[in-house]
Amino acid sequence: MNTELLEALNILEKEKDISKETLLDAIENSLLNACKNHFGKADNIKVIMDRETCDYKVFAEKTAVEEVEDDLEQISLEDAREIDSTFELGDIVQIPIESKSFGRIATQNAKNLILQKIREEERKVVYDQYFEKEKDIVTGIVQRYVGKNISINLGKADAMLTENEQVKGEVFKPTERIKLYVVEVKNTTKGPKILVSRTHPELVKRLFESEVTEVKDGTVEIKSIAREAGSRTKIAVWSNDPDVDPVGACVGMNGARVNTIVNELRGEKIDIINWSDNPAILIENALSPAKVISVMADPDEKAASVIVPDYQLSLAIGKEGQNARLAARLTGYKIDIKSETQAIESGELPENYMELSEGVYEEEMYEDDFDGEYTEEYPEDYDDGAAEDIDVTDTEE
Repeated sequence: MNTELLEALNILEKEKDISKETLLDAIENSLLNACKNHFGKADNIKVIMDRETCDYKVFAEKTAVEEVEDDLEQISLEDAREIDSTFELGDIVQIPIESKSFGRIATQNAKNLILQKIREEERKVVYDQYFEKEKDIVTGIVQRYVGKNISINLGKADAMLTENEQVKGEVFKPTERIKLYVVEVKNTTKGPKILVSRTHPELVKRLFESEVTEVKDGTVEIKSIAREAGSRTKIAVWSNDPDVDPVGACVGMNGARVNTIVNELRGEKIDIINWSDNPAILIENALSPAKVISVMADPDEKAASVIVPDYQLSLAIGKEGQNARLAARLTGYKIDIKSETQAIESGELPENYMELSEGVYEEEMYEDDFDGEYTEEYPEDYDDGAAEDIDVTDTEE
């Protein structure tokens, strides 16, 4: 038994995660290559290696002939019968070859071949390991800034967080642990090239999967995500179990679940809304926290007209249009938002709409500003029937 070789292969298999079978194949190829360098060719050279003991034999197969014309492939019948008296003309004789007889150059080439194979297999193992994590999140350790890019150690490989994939305003310190989304893994001659991101919308989805059990097991689905990295994210969720509240599951008790994700994203705000197959309801939910009077959605044109109370217009649009922009991305609809006054001027609402709805608004505003019990108060001329004639909750075009 070749104890030293067996022990070395076992260590390599454990530390580098390279199979012993692959290493044994590399050794066989290196021995054949050494024979080729030593003799000039190796067409008739055979290597037999015991997979259990790592003992190996190298021999040349030569044909027994009367007169030798090629020493590498032929042997005289007389010499063959000195090995075994039963050999006849044309028989194949196996002549042992001592690897110790190889020259320095042949030995060095064989060594380099084995080392090259080990490096190739090591790169392949690392590539396969991280290729499985493509489109998933990993934890990395910040190493250093390389210009405006950040070098991240992922364990067995390094990744580069480019400037385009960084959230503006985020600053990391060396040795800091951060979550990253693996966008793509490429196999190169220098090892796997791993592209990671902190701005990708899927990062938020994967974080919810890791924090929310119901999302991970499929009870709650994240139907759509719209993100402006570093500022705000909107996600639409749906529950496959009528007894499970999708928004509540994602928020967690006292906001524990969503706060963990917010902390990982360095304070990025997250709006969680209920998904609906009805585009009008979905758009209304997406514009939350703004209140909506009516939504007219056109599924064919992927466009929607939304009317909101005057005092809710700025909230619906959001700072620099962010709320409306994220709602449009989340729903896939082009959203046109108008205030009550604008809708009345354009004829989308009757001219007396403000008078008819005045009592309703007073109730809503009173309810929002008061924490205790209250009595609903309506104007003396308020008419429920008149209010019913006005479509304020229409969700279909």
